Amino acid sequence: MNTPYLIFSEIRHRKLNVLLSLLGMVAAVTLFVFFFTAGEASRRETTRIMRDLGLNLRIIPAHTAMDKFWATGFSEATMPEDCVHRLAAHTGLNYSHLLPLLRRQVAWRDREVILVGILPEIAPVDQRQPSMSFKIDPGSIYLGHELARDLGLKTGDAVDLLGREFTVAKCLPENGSHQDISVFGHLHDVQGLVGMPGRINEIQALNCLCFDTKRDALDVLREQLASVLPEAKVIQIRSIAEARENQRRMIEDYLAVILPCALVVCAAWIGLLAMVNVRERRQEIGLLRALGRGSGRIAALFLGKAVVVGILGAAIGFGLGTGLALIYGPGVFHVTGQTIKPMYGLLGWSAVIAPAFAALSAFLPTMVAVAQDPAVILREE
Repeated sequence: MNTPYLIFSEIRHRKLNVLLSLLGMVAAVTLFVFFFTAGEASRRETTRIMRDLGLNLRIIPAHTAMDKFWATGFSEATMPEDCVHRLAAHTGLNYSHLLPLLRRQVAWRDREVILVGILPEIAPVDQRQPSMSFKIDPGSIYLGHELARDLGLKTGDAVDLLGREFTVAKCLPENGSHQDISVFGHLHDVQGLVGMPGRINEIQALNCLCFDTKRDALDVLREQLASVLPEAKVIQIRSIAEARENQRRMIEDYLAVILPCALVVCAAWIGLLAMVNVRERRQEIGLLRALGRGSGRIAALFLGKAVVVGILGAAIGFGLGTGLALIYGPGVFHVTGQTIKPMYGLLGWSAVIAPAFAALSAFLPTMVAVAQDPAVILREE
């Protein structure tokens, strides 16, 4: 009889052992596929949540008077608007979501307000990301919550702002910051209102999470900025930056611990079942050896069965793991859960790794079976 026939005869006559081994392999593949698929969603979810904390870098003119900057919340000095385009033109920088701003405190309707001009975010040439900030069309303004409420203004109203008429495009929700007393307009409109064409006093940005952990992130950011914009300096809002970095590492460490633990348990389960199978069949193995069956033939029988179990476990486990991720993922990841899709590349990896994993788990029991002396076994039996 050839080896494939013996393998499938073994599977047919040892249904319970095969079923239990298959259960362990299905569990291993299911956990792998589920955690990997859900892990991608968790990374996207973390990125989105941490991104929504806000931009954590402020690039301002190098000669800014910092006492006035912290007292007013913006720099009195300015720099050319072209600075943001120069920064965006460089590759390999740890800056993303570049947002040019011009802030000024002005008197409007018998009160002091902060006038903010912004352009749509500018992405560096080697990065493409969705915008984190709102886009304001020329001729339109956004009003902070306190201003809109106190002045009785609403969306669609026409207002005079420093001698020019604008349309209130949106009244912003309460933010609990200086935004609530701010008027936002298109950068070029605001530059014209305050007589500063082509000038900005800040570029807000987000630092990407790709630093050498041996170096301080801010040192890297300052070195990069000095080589591109020596006339500017960068301030990092550390609370936001550290929250983003700690959350990212927590997710990565969690997946790095839980998945190997689950795989080790499943490997032990499969190996234990293989060992039990060997012990239960000592007499049969002794007879096969006495009849001249070589060690390779017996090893092929046990390892071949493990490989078949691995292939079946890969197919079933991929289906179960993907199904669990699709069913439970949206309930866990409220922001990015709907983007979870089957990762069919994992099926190919599972079909390769699972049989190898099963064979490796059964390797030690197989070596025990091959090493048994048939004379000793038959004399004991």
